[in-house]
Amino acid sequence: MTATSREVAEQVLRAGLAMDTDTFVGLIAPDGYVEWPYRPAGVPDRLEGREQIREFLTAQAKGLVKFDEYRNTVIHETTDPEVVIVEYDVHGTVVPTGAPFHQTIIAVLRIRDGLVVSYRDYLNPLVLAETLASAAGPALSG
Repeated sequence: MTATSREVAEQVLRAGLAMDTDTFVGLIAPDGYVEWPYRPAGVPDRLEGREQIREFLTAQAKGLVKFDEYRNTVIHETTDPEVVIVEYDVHGTVVPTGAPFHQTIIAVLRIRDGLVVSYRDYLNPLVLAETLASAAGPALSG
């Protein structure tokens, strides 16, 4: 039996928190995409297909932010059985500086046949821009 959209969203969240790229990518449809409608300069607006998503996540896993926990997680099921909306707070550490990291996320996922076909990640671009700037600071001065 295929997992429900809610169950797949829960699996995606667990893989994201664990920074488990293989599991995360395995939950994406071959032609699925991840996009960030609001993002600072230098962050792609959309990643299409498993390979592009894998390449991006692998590069990110090398040390910008380490996730410690998700808090206040709420999964909203909608009248469309393919669509779930997820709200959560990410707490972690900016790896290059050791500074605390906190980001609030709202994500809209469309899940079909147990795989994510679209993942729209609405994050606060100001937090991400500040994180990128703080991480670049030591690299530029060192």
